[in-house]
Amino acid sequence: MSATSTLRAEAELQQEIKKSRFLARAAPVDTPEAAAAFFARVGDAAATHNCWAWRIGANYRFNDDGEPGGSAGKPLLMAIDGQALDRVAVVVTRWFGGIKLGIGGLVRAYGGCAAECLRRAEHRPLVDLCRARIRCDYAAVPLLHARLRDFDAAKRAERADAEGIELDVELPAERIDALAAFVRDLTRGRGLFERA
Repeated sequence: MSATSTLRAEAELQQEIKKSRFLARAAPVDTPEAAAAFFARVGDAAATHNCWAWRIGANYRFNDDGEPGGSAGKPLLMAIDGQALDRVAVVVTRWFGGIKLGIGGLVRAYGGCAAECLRRAEHRPLVDLCRARIRCDYAAVPLLHARLRDFDAAKRAERADAEGIELDVELPAERIDALAAFVRDLTRGRGLFERA
């Protein structure tokens, strides 16, 4: 199953399982560095374990933080993947309550806490973005600027010279063909439209 959404904002959920306290925190992240910064910010050094996982596209990592191998980090990653999420980091902090859960119990506790946190979090759809370069004469500029938002296009850079302007835009991949056709019609085929 390919990822279809990410989180709109950070979320958290706390559960008590056999006297151990589990606190799941999840956040949207765009880079491994952002995930590491999130873990550093929300992890509790006084807790027994701070287990984590993240997925960004095809890249992922997880860590059991001293729990038996495969009993914590991997179930967190499975919770992310099980809900078709991408660009997400999850950390589950555990304060040991005196009762051992066994490997199966740990898998259920970590994975279940993370899955419930992610399920309750507000999701937003992922949109594949792409960039394009547009070149046109000055006569077309006002209408081009006015219509960019119709294609959900955001201007990233603009350069001008004696012959016209060049725009770098970012927009949903599904709208790029429509914008290319608009530029072609607007400039009567004299403009330039290149995918970046």
